[in-house]
Amino acid sequence: MKYVSTRGDTTPRGFSDILLEGLAPDGGLYLPTHYPKVDAATLQRWRALSYADLAFEILSLYIDDIPPADLKRLVHATYTKQVFGTDAIVPLSKLEDGLFIEALSNGPTLAFKDMAMQLLGHLFEYELGRRGEQLNILGATSGDTGSAAEYAMRGKQGVRVFMLSPHGRMSPFQQAQMFSLQDANIHNIAVEGVFDDCQDIVKAVSHDLDFKRRHKIGTVNSINWARLLAQVVYYFAGYFQATKSNDERVSFAVPSGNFGNICAGHVARMMGLPIHRLVLATNENDVLDEFFRTGTYRVRGSAETHETSSPSMDISKASNFERFVFDLLGHDPNAAARTAELFGPKIAKEGGFTLAREEFAPAAGFGFVSGKSTHADRLATIRDTFQRFGTLIDTHTADGLKVAREHRDAGVPMIVLETALPAKFAATIREATGRDPAPPAALVGIEKLPKRFTVMPVDAAAVKRYIETHDR
Repeated sequence: MKYVSTRGDTTPRGFSDILLEGLAPDGGLYLPTHYPKVDAATLQRWRALSYADLAFEILSLYIDDIPPADLKRLVHATYTKQVFGTDAIVPLSKLEDGLFIEALSNGPTLAFKDMAMQLLGHLFEYELGRRGEQLNILGATSGDTGSAAEYAMRGKQGVRVFMLSPHGRMSPFQQAQMFSLQDANIHNIAVEGVFDDCQDIVKAVSHDLDFKRRHKIGTVNSINWARLLAQVVYYFAGYFQATKSNDERVSFAVPSGNFGNICAGHVARMMGLPIHRLVLATNENDVLDEFFRTGTYRVRGSAETHETSSPSMDISKASNFERFVFDLLGHDPNAAARTAELFGPKIAKEGGFTLAREEFAPAAGFGFVSGKSTHADRLATIRDTFQRFGTLIDTHTADGLKVAREHRDAGVPMIVLETALPAKFAATIREATGRDPAPPAALVGIEKLPKRFTVMPVDAAAVKRYIETHDR
């Protein structure tokens, strides 16, 4: 299996090369040259597997430059009951007939990002050890990616983490998870802007190829294909738990900001998983909902990016969205040329783009529908879910559940992806239910721990200087 850029660089690269690289040299994102197809017999065989064995089977279709025995060992070291709390890893719970929640947030940082980041920690350490190299991970977070990356990489040999976050815009619990870490290889940078400013800095540094190579810069954001690939697994696992046979279809509702989580569902569907609908849910920052309704992708500036009670989705530039557009346009050299035009000059000069009617028309065939949720909606959803079912959900999962109810089809199970635990957003849970969500015992009092972070302006040059100073 080889990988090429969404913007036209056709130099074939192996998985281990793009694992450490992040963005392609031309600024595009890596995708496989093709999506492996999974037939009915394979689906039937996979249905009986443990989560770790299922992950190994799926990853093996995309990774052929790590010996199978080594890959299996890394996967089995990642997906354990000790780390994720249950043998199922991503257990499915029934809310009502035909409506389920898939628990993705039982890892060490209480967010779905752990599902991929824990694997990345093992993969990075393995590959760097194999090459005798070091890696500086540069990332941006709106709340959950940062802590998941830092907990996965803390203490790992050959790895340093430089994580950018929007200063003062995460929940107190999210800040505490990141800023309380005292590990020498973890560096937290609080940027005086919004998440999109952080993401732009990461891209600007990555586009400086000389700096990137000199300082061995890699990424853990969802622009890294390895992370997205790991997320494909839980779509298969959710499907198998919700169905009895492979002639059934299901829909997935996914809270979406950067388009990485739902893009993994798109990949699973392209592989042949019987997905009926991919229901994309946004909060008040509804860039993606607008696209799937109109064919227009209109990036918002910092002033137009709302600060909401589901802060991990306070994003107006969906980095992973480029992968879907490349597939929508044909996943070929012509698509790459058009993708490069849209995500380069069009966004830079015009702040977005509108696809021609013939370009947007095939979108319906990919199964996407969308909707948005507001603060009032998520309060009502959290309150209703707790009162009727005794289930407490976080603000992002509430966005997903609200939009899921708008797109249910008779006879098709709907699986809502839980993206975080309620303890991370206590103020909104209290507003909705009048009670405080209980954090896991190991994290009680985390908000009172000493914090270590550096505040910086929105300035890529300043971040580069910080990396240069601490690259040792």
